[in-house]
Amino acid sequence: MAPSFADGNSLFDFVVRDGNGVKGLVDSGISKVPDQYIQPQQERIDNQNGISHKLPPIDLSKLDGPNHDQVVAEIASAAEKLGFFQVVNHGVPVELLESLKDVAHKFFAQPPEKKAIYCKGVSPSPYVKYGTSFVPEKERALEWKDYINMVYTNDADALNHWPNECKEVALEFLNTSIKMVRKLVEILIGKLGVTVEDSRIDALTGFKMVNMNYYPACPNPDLTVGVGRHSDMGTLTVLLQDGIGGLYVKVDEDIYAGRKGDWIEIPPIPGALVINVGDTLQVASNGRYKSAEHRVRTTSTQSRVSIPIFTTPKPTEKIGPLPQVVETDGVARYREFAFQEYMNNFFGNAHDGKKSLDFAKLDSA
Repeated sequence: MAPSFADGNSLFDFVVRDGNGVKGLVDSGISKVPDQYIQPQQERIDNQNGISHKLPPIDLSKLDGPNHDQVVAEIASAAEKLGFFQVVNHGVPVELLESLKDVAHKFFAQPPEKKAIYCKGVSPSPYVKYGTSFVPEKERALEWKDYINMVYTNDADALNHWPNECKEVALEFLNTSIKMVRKLVEILIGKLGVTVEDSRIDALTGFKMVNMNYYPACPNPDLTVGVGRHSDMGTLTVLLQDGIGGLYVKVDEDIYAGRKGDWIEIPPIPGALVINVGDTLQVASNGRYKSAEHRVRTTSTQSRVSIPIFTTPKPTEKIGPLPQVVETDGVARYREFAFQEYMNNFFGNAHDGKKSLDFAKLDSA
């Protein structure tokens, strides 16, 4: 018999403070979504009328060959128009991607007390945090997601501090993806007419995190969201989806057979990785590249996992529009700031579309 949560506080304690997460809630035998997870009508995801993003993935093996310029143009166009694209032949072995999904399921299948040791405030390592939703204390409705967040400093720290169940596979995913990330950032900065220096790339991607996200099967998926509307704060995000799908992106331009304001689904493609532009790259490009608003739906049939790598500046790094781009555009649309300030603002508020980017905007722009 499912436990009875007499009030919102007891549910919050069970899910958030005690580290049981949404999975613990589902495993307790609930037959309907608790009120705390029911989203306002305007935030729910109707996937019956969803448009699918059917453009073929970009083949990165064609870079540095006869079709190099065409591939570069495809990457830049996707970053300018939608902020999302998928890549194949990216250098990350498909077998590794399958292992990632397996170890993510294994980590979240553990008893709650095994995962709760990494909860905020008690985690034995500042590099690892287990949690649920996004900012539970500030959300009107909780998100139907549990996660483990692993900060990368160096390989030794990762192997010493990341959870044993997933550390080796997660670290290999990160290390095999970084070359691709650097190449993509070089391409995108180069397309802005900016001379690319290694130090500039390092400044934009010097801080890295790997997340494993778990979306338990939901009894009322039409009432909930896995992740609410938001844009990512960093430079580029690399995302591995499983085969279930559920990632939706908001269209800001009349592209891909969609009207402005439509939400389109990014369908899973076997062996592909999803790449998306974050707020930092939108700021650095002075608005040329778009950090797309996106969200995740839940499903009633299967539990879903996704594994993103977030590449961001280091907290002490100063971020602002690249001077050469401002000179070309004739106006700076964003101010300069220490990235730590941006992180504090981003993690200090519930998901609310692209409002996080307002922090960096200049009133005159």
